[in-house]
Amino acid sequence: MTTVTTIEKELGSHKLVLETGKLAKQAHGALTVRYADTVVLATVLSAPSTRDIDFFPLYVDYREMQYAGGKVPGGFFKREGRPTTKEVLACRMVDRTIRPLFPEDFDNEVQIQCIVIASDKDHDADVLAVIGGSAALAMSPAPFRGPVGAVRVGRVDGKFILFPTYEQREQGELDMVVAGHKDAINMIELGGKEVPEAVAVQACEFACGYVREIIEMIEQLAGRIPAQKTYEPKPLNQELLSLVAAQCGDRIRQAKQIEGKIARNQAVAEIADGLVAELCPAGQEQPRFTEAEVRAAFYKAEGAIQRELILSGLRPDGRTAKQVRPISIEVPALPRVHGSALFTRGETQSLATVTLGTPRDQQKIDGLVEEYYKRYMLHYNFPPFSVAEIRPIRGASRRDIGHGALAEKSTQGVLPSADDFAYTIRVVSEILESNGSSSMASVCSASLALMDAGVPVTRPVAGVSIGMVRQGDRKVLLTDIVGEEDFHGDMDFKVAGTSTGITGIQMDVKAVAGIDLETIGQALAQAREARLVILEEMAKAIPAPRPEISQYAPRMITMIIDPEKIGKLIGPGGKTINALSSKYDVTIDIEDDGKVYIAGSDAEAVKQAQAEVEGIVEEAKIGKLYTGKVVSIRDFGAFIEILPGQDGLCHVSELDEKYVKNVSDVVKLGDTVRVKVIN
Repeated sequence: MTTVTTIEKELGSHKLVLETGKLAKQAHGALTVRYADTVVLATVLSAPSTRDIDFFPLYVDYREMQYAGGKVPGGFFKREGRPTTKEVLACRMVDRTIRPLFPEDFDNEVQIQCIVIASDKDHDADVLAVIGGSAALAMSPAPFRGPVGAVRVGRVDGKFILFPTYEQREQGELDMVVAGHKDAINMIELGGKEVPEAVAVQACEFACGYVREIIEMIEQLAGRIPAQKTYEPKPLNQELLSLVAAQCGDRIRQAKQIEGKIARNQAVAEIADGLVAELCPAGQEQPRFTEAEVRAAFYKAEGAIQRELILSGLRPDGRTAKQVRPISIEVPALPRVHGSALFTRGETQSLATVTLGTPRDQQKIDGLVEEYYKRYMLHYNFPPFSVAEIRPIRGASRRDIGHGALAEKSTQGVLPSADDFAYTIRVVSEILESNGSSSMASVCSASLALMDAGVPVTRPVAGVSIGMVRQGDRKVLLTDIVGEEDFHGDMDFKVAGTSTGITGIQMDVKAVAGIDLETIGQALAQAREARLVILEEMAKAIPAPRPEISQYAPRMITMIIDPEKIGKLIGPGGKTINALSSKYDVTIDIEDDGKVYIAGSDAEAVKQAQAEVEGIVEEAKIGKLYTGKVVSIRDFGAFIEILPGQDGLCHVSELDEKYVKNVSDVVKLGDTVRVKVIN
């Protein structure tokens, strides 16, 4: 019988509990991670690959089961379907934290599955999945050079909070996830409300102590479940590496200094193809080296030369370490759309469009927490032609979803509230050309397009990526990195923000060592310098939001009525509201608190519909004059409708100053008269 092993520790306001030996015992590593009443089951399996591949096949799956929150899935099938956006983002968070900690030559298939099996609806399970994935790997035969820990940090009223609740995250000025090992940080996610750089560094420092405590818990757990690591290194042939360096080194150095991505890549590819043809001649049954070995050695040599050039001060496109690529901006970029901008930085180009919709266009989110509606969406598309490739197009990839979410998070903090600007906002960033940092280009183009659409943002937002190459004691931070600097570098530190502070961060590392707090502070300072340069260029194109929305956007009026009048406005079976919508060609949406949204393409029709709605819900006031219509005549007086559905009696004695014998002598059915309410 398997022994159940539990490690627990008080962290923040609740206990973090790691438990193994009870569930999923056939997995190579399995445990539950619990914080408060949120529980994640994490499992790991690893096996030799049956395919001929040149990459590490790590698969991460994160699923939030509806039963965890006591909910039945919607839809016809009543079961969970494809991963939601939230689940995809959690998968990427786990992957980006764990992937750098495997040996470069390890190519076994590894699958990490994280299943949310209980949710208290207060604490997000995504960070628990990072902890669970790390712990499961530590107990498995896979050669994981961890473990790593992860925490979520919030900040409310100037105080940092460990593992904040959803409510605290909503109230706070930042929502941050930090992951790393004992000595350094290797993953950061942040969404903030113009957070100062110093506060972001302080949040990382606050997180590091708790990350180390979680690592100690994982090490205790793994120490009680010893697993034999079966990995054997497969180093590249040193003779082949020396041969590549000797024969191709100088030519690679020259090729790496060619201006222009396509020409540079083509020159490097020609050198590689020539080497393969020489060492693996066609028709030779058993060449000394296989093509895969030659290409792997060439890529290793290419990376080493690229890093050497950068450390000596030579970047692929000839810029200095802190220089931003040339920027060109066109606002607006398209006719008819509600807002648009074309942002080009070097060889990266993003076309952003904005569409303004009514509240009924909001996206309904039905996850583990209570159902809610989302009024701002930013979608990112990365078509293959943007990198001169041909491949099938099968909808949004995980990368597309992740980059869109980062740009959305980075621009959301400057949007007006729904009370001030009730429109639903959808931004789409089409990447038309890419050579590094397309997500940050999307931040810039989205911000410009929002201002072009007349959305009253508080300040424009710009984004830039900072890279790094580190060799021993030598370190260079690179502003606005291109593709090769990302592939062969040690860090991709994306930072977005305004002139006031940070609105979004996503940091990944490629090196096992991770990044220390000093480097994080330096990278944030360098990103701020670059951001101010970019914001200055953006201000030349459009200095502030346009005073009016596009003539092609719907016109919308927001009004508030007494909630008790909602039924009257809707009418029996929706008769009244449907009649108004049809009469004025408008949409009318009503919320439970009495907010009424009237939208249509014709501004005058919207105003007329508003006037009629006001009439329907208005209460008659004593002493006020009204223009009314005679709707009924009796011997004792006339009933006059002064407001829709509201009529009053004008007594025969009040119809005229002189004596009135017959009511019909003064007014007739259908007459329009002016009356004053006296009782």
